[in-house]
Amino acid sequence: MNKAEVLKRIKTTGILPVLRAASVEEAVALAKAVEAGGIATLEVTMTVPDAVEVMRSLIRQAGDHILIGAGTVLDPETARACILAGAQFIVSPALNLKTIEICHRYGVAVIPGALTPTEIVTAWEAGADVVKVFPCSALGGAKYLKALKGPLPQIELIPTGGVSLSTAAEFLSAGAFALGVGSDLVNSKAIADGRPEIVTQTAKEYVEIIRKARAE
Repeated sequence: MNKAEVLKRIKTTGILPVLRAASVEEAVALAKAVEAGGIATLEVTMTVPDAVEVMRSLIRQAGDHILIGAGTVLDPETARACILAGAQFIVSPALNLKTIEICHRYGVAVIPGALTPTEIVTAWEAGADVVKVFPCSALGGAKYLKALKGPLPQIELIPTGGVSLSTAAEFLSAGAFALGVGSDLVNSKAIADGRPEIVTQTAKEYVEIIRKARAE
């Protein structure tokens, strides 16, 4: 899958689950539960123990069924390791120009984090495919995203931080490219309790919210 196809799939799915897990087994269980709910994209954060190996294992097991990328990537060295392990996109909570550069070198989609208008424009001009607005909730959530899209309609934005079932529709209405969602969806406690159906049901609810928002 080339970069354009990866970005199209993220936009079409409309949601980017942020996976944090304590083990490979838990990560795989979360991935399966999310996919069962109709969401076939997943961001594995580098804060997960042995994150690169977890991601490699998920990619091996998921095949083409789930689009898997790396999150919380802070430097080009980590980005390269993730890309070589099979990551199809790279996400960061912050802006590192060298990370964008190496993703371009490998032809991999890159989604750096930024918060202020200056940071967002800097990321876009440096070649970001999409910009992750993080932590979006700190500056007003969906209202902040809408305010950004006014003067910056050409920049694709993924709000992360403050996205939940109760705010998802508002973020989409404000112009989000897709939604970055953490523990509200990727619920590791539900997996630990042996209740993956909770994650699957939440995923289904997000899918329905996205469907309705885009039909309007």
